[in-house]
Amino acid sequence: MSNNLLINLGEMFGDLWNSLGVTKGDWSNYVMILVSFVLMYLAIVKKFEPLLLLPIAFGMFLINLPGAHDIVWGIQAEGAGYEEVEKRGLLWYLFFGVENVIYPPLIFLGIGAMTDFGPLISNPKSMLIGAAAQLGVFLTLIAAVAIGFNLAAAASIAIIGGADGPTAIYVTQSLSKWAQFNGEKADLLSAIAVAAYSYMALIPIIQKPLMKLIVPKKERLIRMKPLRTVSKVEKILFPVIVTLVVGLILPDAVPLLGMLMLGNLLKESGVCDRLSSQAQNGLMNTITIFLGVSVGCKAYGQNFLQLQTLGIIGLGLVAFSCGTIGGLLMGRLMCKLSKGKINPLIGSAGVSAVPMAARISEDVGREEDPSNHLLMHAMGPNVAGVIGSAIAAGFLLAIV
Repeated sequence: MSNNLLINLGEMFGDLWNSLGVTKGDWSNYVMILVSFVLMYLAIVKKFEPLLLLPIAFGMFLINLPGAHDIVWGIQAEGAGYEEVEKRGLLWYLFFGVENVIYPPLIFLGIGAMTDFGPLISNPKSMLIGAAAQLGVFLTLIAAVAIGFNLAAAASIAIIGGADGPTAIYVTQSLSKWAQFNGEKADLLSAIAVAAYSYMALIPIIQKPLMKLIVPKKERLIRMKPLRTVSKVEKILFPVIVTLVVGLILPDAVPLLGMLMLGNLLKESGVCDRLSSQAQNGLMNTITIFLGVSVGCKAYGQNFLQLQTLGIIGLGLVAFSCGTIGGLLMGRLMCKLSKGKINPLIGSAGVSAVPMAARISEDVGREEDPSNHLLMHAMGPNVAGVIGSAIAAGFLLAIV
């Protein structure tokens, strides 16, 4: 009797020991947990893009807790791929919206409802800056192919240059499904998303030196005339016309651009206040949490800690920097053509990071002249960058 009891107790404690998280996982999981702590620090203490960086970091933390993977993601069949699970967990269900590219367009719906296209409508030449800021996307596409990435992976990495997290996720996941259909296996989502949001958070550190290097002090001091007032009719017609024109030319851009413009139309029409408020607040906040946690949970140690991840992060920095340079060079060209009426500093706002990039243009301008306010002038190129990144995404999807 006592022997049986001892055997049962031994088996019970053995099962308990085997179920402990400390007996599972490997070094890569612990490294990723440390990385998640760093991202949490940047989000909470430094306030670097906290609305998405914090959920991403916590999703990364959850999936890498030793022993927790099978609980929060799901139990995989023997020899199955990472996506194939027998028993699905919470994060698997949340990731459904990323896998089927549902969350990014819904994020764009909320962005559209929060965006004022007035500065762009008032100064349509700003669209040239938004277009020039996509330079980083296409230069990086060429560079990524040149160093050995396949076209789908190269396009996914290149879109980091658009400085728009949802767009990067949309393109990456769309092309990932295409690549898997064609027999290629490359899960780049977590690395690209972390790179995209990290560089967006580091905009002040990346952009300010480039702005001071490329734009001479004399041009940084230029004062711009106040923007004209934009009528309500113009604001209502703008999203409809842009969607029609882009949709006829580049249908692949419609899911992102169409949702962006629908959100803006809800706001500007003045007859859908409840819908506009929901898109800006409840829906936007919910999808932001789901998107961040879902992306973070793809940063599983064994899959994330690879040499190609470093390559993606490096190319992402090149893409973002070249996008900023492209906008600044276009700003300088427009300054020359306008005989000094345009401050080239607004060129750095041509990337899609709204409104952070516009604020950096304002900050650098005020460092030279505290009474010179460029924020509203920079918002034109900034919202043009949002449109430009969606168009660039559609172009990449079309060519791949």
